[in-house]
Amino acid sequence: VALKRMLNFNVPPVKNSTGEPVWKVLIYDRFGQDIISPLLSVKELRDMGITLHLLLHSDRDAIPDVPAVYFVMPTEENIDRMCQDLRNQLYESYYLNFISAISRSKLEDIANAAIGANAVTQVAKVFDQYLNFITLEDDMFVLCNQNKELVSYRAINRPDITDTEMETIMDTIVDSLFCFFVTLGAIPIIRCSRGTAAEMVAVKLDKKLRENLRDARNSLFTGDTLGAGQFSFQRPLLVLVDRNIDLATPLHHTWTYQALVHDVLDFHLNRVNLEESTGMENSPAGARPKKKNKKSYDLTTSDKFWQKHKGSPFPEVAESVQQELESYRAQEDEVKRLKSIMGIEGEDEGAISMLSDNTAKLTSAVSSLPELLEKKRLIDLHTNVATAVLEHIKSRKLDVYFEYEEKIMSKSTLDKSLLDMISDPDAGTPEDKMRLFLIYYISSSQAPSEIDLEQYKKALMDAGCNLAPLSYIKQWKAFTKMASAPTSYGNATPKPLGLFSRVMNTGSQFVMEGVKNLVLKQQNLPVTRILDNLMEMKSNPETDDYRYFDPKMLRGNDSSVPRNKNPFQEAIVFVVGGGNYIEYQNLIDYIKGKQGKHVLYGCSELFNATQFIKQVDNFDDL
Repeated sequence: VALKRMLNFNVPPVKNSTGEPVWKVLIYDRFGQDIISPLLSVKELRDMGITLHLLLHSDRDAIPDVPAVYFVMPTEENIDRMCQDLRNQLYESYYLNFISAISRSKLEDIANAAIGANAVTQVAKVFDQYLNFITLEDDMFVLCNQNKELVSYRAINRPDITDTEMETIMDTIVDSLFCFFVTLGAIPIIRCSRGTAAEMVAVKLDKKLRENLRDARNSLFTGDTLGAGQFSFQRPLLVLVDRNIDLATPLHHTWTYQALVHDVLDFHLNRVNLEESTGMENSPAGARPKKKNKKSYDLTTSDKFWQKHKGSPFPEVAESVQQELESYRAQEDEVKRLKSIMGIEGEDEGAISMLSDNTAKLTSAVSSLPELLEKKRLIDLHTNVATAVLEHIKSRKLDVYFEYEEKIMSKSTLDKSLLDMISDPDAGTPEDKMRLFLIYYISSSQAPSEIDLEQYKKALMDAGCNLAPLSYIKQWKAFTKMASAPTSYGNATPKPLGLFSRVMNTGSQFVMEGVKNLVLKQQNLPVTRILDNLMEMKSNPETDDYRYFDPKMLRGNDSSVPRNKNPFQEAIVFVVGGGNYIEYQNLIDYIKGKQGKHVLYGCSELFNATQFIKQVDNFDDL
């Protein structure tokens, strides 16, 4: 909503205006691009009158009779470039929008350039948008994508970090969270664990919100903010948790669609990049293997299949794609019939949209054909994505890993020894084995004896694993053991339903033989448990000493005693140090069972197990 308002020159777009939109160009930097691209497609931008969207630091030609909307971070180089645009008189008028608040001195730089370029009247509006966060789902956001290593898990947990470096990281995180609440139009009640980076964020955010509320004239939380009608009268709860309370989940092999896509494919800001194997069979002997085609697909909120199934266990997804395909095949003759009525051969989409509706027959064809073609596009997309995921599951036995780790995390009896799993040459990559072992190490109530550990290490080395992450996890465990007992993960294990139903094996696109059909049992991960305690006001040793901040109280008092005794309706969970889709999905499943309640999940960065292992991999060489 905020972006659409900005692209409409900062006035709310009128719903049913029939007139043409005002044509304009959009100029953004990489930060702006990352914020807009998961939310608005090129088509939607065009509908809003954006004819061109260009990076600020690219070579742009002058378009003197068109207004330009800028959406950039207020950095030194961005400001210089904007001043240059003014001097070169590139556009008719300038609407300057800053992703994060611009400082007084930088604003003066722009003013001076405008005077110098005689362009003061052309600078139409200057706005701080407070949009410095990236929304990936209606209920999920992440802080940044550019320079994300600056706020990464590794950056926050480096043993040699200086106080000033830590301050900078915390300020960056707080700036984004502040933007998030300005956009929501709500002042949260903040809870956080003590003695963690999350606590530092809480203290700074509380202070920043307080200062803004004090200055009543310029407060961002009065009157016509965007979010005014969005939330109920009750204020939301913000739970700040530290990644260190649970390092097993980021390493865990997963079984739901979205989390699997993120784990095994290249999935980033809602776009998945696939390499398509082109098949060898028809190339003559000795020919060079064909180059792999790269394809990318957007998995967005408008994709109904994705919305419905991103949290489903993978076998269900495969079955649903198959059903969709069959229901489409039933309609395929209809598509052919419609195309022939319309005299279109093949896949000529252009012709479809050009047709005039001269008969009733045509009108119905015109209205139902695009819908069917869109359905076909989604089926193809998910067939490709799911097939790619399935290849990984089968070649790496990910179902076995998932089930085994779930048993470890819920302390159930194991049907196969860990050493056998590690030494099995057919199961998984060295990294899969390392993940499994780290989860075992993190979840065990007492660390394995030195003798056992040596044996495990040898098996891991033989399997080709890189042991560097273990040393970090060892230190982490020694440190956390002093702080608190190991977090338990509930005690439900997935139930295998036997192998896939017959439907799946006959004539299915997906050859699932040998893959276990595991069904998930809802069990709350540590982050979800913490949220449950705080949202429902349950007393629990795990969360009883969480600090309590209310930025609206005149005097801040440092106690963990909540003033508010009622359960919350809305909550935001924010993980300092990075989050993942497994946790996100777990929260969503949890809240489904609570009528009328909402949860949003945010994190300083989103990483999968591979990326997380890389971060803890080379702590040694600091």
